[in-house]
Amino acid sequence: MSYRAPVRDLALSLQIAGHPALVSGAFAELDDDTVAAVLEAAGAFTQEQLAPLNRKGDQVGARYENGTVIAAPGFADAYQAFVAGGWNSLSADPEHGGQGLTKAMELAVFEMVHASNMAFGLCPMLTQGAIEALDLHGTERQKSLVLPKLVSGEWTGTMNLTEPQAGSDLAAVTTRAEPDGNGGYKLYGQKIFITWGDHDAADNICHLVLARLPDSPPGVKGISLFLATKREVLDDGSLGVANELRAGSIEHKLGIHGSPTCVMLFEGAKAELVGEINNGIAHMFVMMNAARLQVGVQGVGIAERAFQQALAFAQERKQGRAVWSAEVPAPLYGHPDVRRSLLLMKAKIEAARGICMTTGVLADQARLAPSEAERATAKARQELLTPIAKAWSTDVGVEVASMGVQVHGGMGFIEETGAAQHYRDARIAPIYEGTNGIQAIDLIGRKVAMQDGAVMDALCAEMHATAQALQGDPALGGVAAHLEAGVAALERATDWVLQNKGPNALAGATPYLKLAGDVIGGWMLARQAQAVADGQDAWSKSKPALARVFASQVLAQAPGLAAGVMEGADDFEAVGAEALGA
Repeated sequence: MSYRAPVRDLALSLQIAGHPALVSGAFAELDDDTVAAVLEAAGAFTQEQLAPLNRKGDQVGARYENGTVIAAPGFADAYQAFVAGGWNSLSADPEHGGQGLTKAMELAVFEMVHASNMAFGLCPMLTQGAIEALDLHGTERQKSLVLPKLVSGEWTGTMNLTEPQAGSDLAAVTTRAEPDGNGGYKLYGQKIFITWGDHDAADNICHLVLARLPDSPPGVKGISLFLATKREVLDDGSLGVANELRAGSIEHKLGIHGSPTCVMLFEGAKAELVGEINNGIAHMFVMMNAARLQVGVQGVGIAERAFQQALAFAQERKQGRAVWSAEVPAPLYGHPDVRRSLLLMKAKIEAARGICMTTGVLADQARLAPSEAERATAKARQELLTPIAKAWSTDVGVEVASMGVQVHGGMGFIEETGAAQHYRDARIAPIYEGTNGIQAIDLIGRKVAMQDGAVMDALCAEMHATAQALQGDPALGGVAAHLEAGVAALERATDWVLQNKGPNALAGATPYLKLAGDVIGGWMLARQAQAVADGQDAWSKSKPALARVFASQVLAQAPGLAAGVMEGADDFEAVGAEALGA
């Protein structure tokens, strides 16, 4: 089934997020017509170049042969076309060859990339994170010789954190870095789950690697960040010999088969320090936080792709008698429960898209707002929303892809239709770049506690204001009531989290994040419906309907979710594994 880029939906999400006001200030040349032109061009590229390769990437995948990795069929050529089109350099600093557009615009483009071909999109996605890390913490040599190549896309970037014994617990990292006596270092160790760790689509690969120096303290305080390239970079910028690092194998995975997930072996690889010694975790978090928001966008993209396929199938597949028209046999779309499922899928996609695009605009405002106070306010809300954007949106990706399989019925369980691929591909997103459980712990442990809860309080106040503004609206009055109740439930749960530290709060972290995502997502849909209230076309008229569906199917559950945050922790502690049959 072909992919259609949701350009109009993306433009609306950017509008609601405040993108027009952002570009009228720091990006005066980026007017509405230019934004529309960029989105349309990206949509055309993803539809024509990337989407047709998605199925082949799943069926054939990347290959490991004779110690090297070969990209899935067509991927290397598509990557060169991606680079030639300038899609790799959208938000990078013009000083390093970038186009200097907004981060939000980059996210909107990458949603289409991920939707059309999630396995492909992982390669440039990680390169974006490497660009941000080196731009902030790289040496002058790295910024002059390596950064422009990453920006142009001539070289790609990776993130090397995980080891066999060190997954989410980076304190257990054992890869070591030894001074080489010439101002550089040599790396020894093994990293696993390295996305696009080796391939033949670009001339060089730049690995950002966490490792320990011989005299470093234990734990995360003793980890430094290093840059090691597949081929050595000489002082004139040309490529030298192959470095002493290699892919030992690639993993056989549930999904994203077109993305080579490598075991990387560092066998005395030449490396350069990035940033400060023993401050590697903080430096790497620049890349990790960029990746977390991008992974949230992946969740939106794969959900959009699964929804489009399910909608097309529901319109084509005929079964039984339609309730509304009495047509026999009727398209699946003529059956109320199927239509309910599709409307809920679409509503959740647009809610997640709104959260992610808003977080992207906040990232831009945190850098570019005119006053220090405005930048600080934007930064705090960006930090609050980032774990929600990552976790809630990727959960939506899995749920919508699963619902897409269900709409297909038995045909969805058959690989031939392709619905199962979306479900398999989506399942990794809640796991990598910090599991969604970790995002929930981060949300309640760090982000909600910022400024003694004032950041969440301010957000809730804005959501209350929207609910009050919608009261009496004949189309959205019911949405207002559910939103008001949802915000009140979120406030109760937030107060409880702030007052209860330790195991009780940790046990309620995941339901709290779901509650926050549900309420904020409902707020996004309400604002979208407000924005197109005067529209008379079918697209505009669908927005209030989607807000109502979300309110009745999702927001209505908020009080129960709040109770789930605050109750039951004692049982989690009391029931031992032996009682569950372990």
